[in-house]
Amino acid sequence: MELHENQAALVLTIDDAGEVSVDVAAQDSTSLPAEVCKVIAMKLINDENFQEEIMGSIG
Repeated sequence: MELHENQAALVLTIDDAGEVSVDVAAQDSTSLPAEVCKVIAMKLINDENFQEEIMGSIG
């Protein structure tokens, strides 16, 4: 997938142990979309309640 300058994406990886890693993909790592993705990624990694809310919404 090719991203445009005004786009960014979160890339989630879940290993066999269920551990989630989050990366941000963007053409310009200082763009507004990239910065928004970084904030979401940090919340996903650091906020246990947010993680539980997401996992509770699945399935």
